[in-house]
Amino acid sequence: MFATVTRSQVLGFRVRAQQLDRDSTTLADVSVLDIGVQDTGPDGALWALAIRGLDVSAIAERDLVMLWTIRGAPHAYRRKDLPSIAAAVAPFSEADAGKRIFDASKPLKAAGISNLTALDVVAATMRSVVTEPTPKGEVSGQLSALLDPPYLRSCRPCNATHIYEMPFRLAALRAGLELQADTSPPVPQSFGRVKAAAKPSPRHDTIRAYLRLLGPATPKQVADYLDAPVKDVTARWPDDVVEVSVVGEQRWLLADDADGVAAGVAKTTRLLGPYDLFLQTKDRPLLVGDPARAKALWPVLGRPGAVLVDGEVAGMWRPRKSGKSLKVLVELWTRPSAALRKAIAAQAELLAAHRHVALSAVAYDA
Repeated sequence: MFATVTRSQVLGFRVRAQQLDRDSTTLADVSVLDIGVQDTGPDGALWALAIRGLDVSAIAERDLVMLWTIRGAPHAYRRKDLPSIAAAVAPFSEADAGKRIFDASKPLKAAGISNLTALDVVAATMRSVVTEPTPKGEVSGQLSALLDPPYLRSCRPCNATHIYEMPFRLAALRAGLELQADTSPPVPQSFGRVKAAAKPSPRHDTIRAYLRLLGPATPKQVADYLDAPVKDVTARWPDDVVEVSVVGEQRWLLADDADGVAAGVAKTTRLLGPYDLFLQTKDRPLLVGDPARAKALWPVLGRPGAVLVDGEVAGMWRPRKSGKSLKVLVELWTRPSAALRKAIAAQAELLAAHRHVALSAVAYDA
């Protein structure tokens, strides 16, 4: 018989594991950088680090590296961790590589090209093309001229033929490419000679990192996060785990974290960015049980940020920038106390300072 863990204990554990209850920390200690911090939108990776207590203004440009990794999204990591990260985010197997590159796998298979071979071919071609910082569109155009038909697709919106998107993104790290900071569209550039480690450190192992930061979890939840087959995740499931029951579902937690999950509620208020790791969990109904609220928080396009209050998603927020000023629009799902309004205002001030603008107002949806 395994222990029962309450929903509030799970959320409290995640708040503390992701250090959302901290006022200060160091670059070396920020736990979310172990699994990667997604950098999507203006309130991306650096904002995620700032609300975890890191003084991002003190980070040297070379301290972080931006890479296309998990789910093909741009993620920030410590540059010194590159060899371990490169090993950690590589596909587990041929089947895993096929799942991660989605529809690109079918024409490759028809041509007798394995998915892993294809990633290596694209990487070698990218390496020959990107000899200096080059905008993504230009890289794609050159690759399309150099690669054989199985690597290419006809794109109706672009009215052109170009390389499939996911092999392009997932081969970039294999090619030794990072994304130049603060560029949109992205500008890939070489990060120099860095050889992937034979295997990742336990700290960067993606399965262990998910359990440590978003546990307790099931193999399917981890597989969904990585876009990997459940079979591959199950085959690599850690031995040092304990079974727990979360709202009637069997899940697993790293044994070293068993005491931490029993600690309960973590007191904190944060304005989470739309793609913050806390919101990337693959058990969304546990985080937000109301279907209408969940639909509003995770729309197909145009995600809002989330207001985190003591482990609970208490509402949503959106920024409205006008010139040198910023208004924060807040929609709470319960009536806020004066103390909560004060805490949200403090977070809004931090956001404005982070964006180097003045806060004009915090407006609540009536």
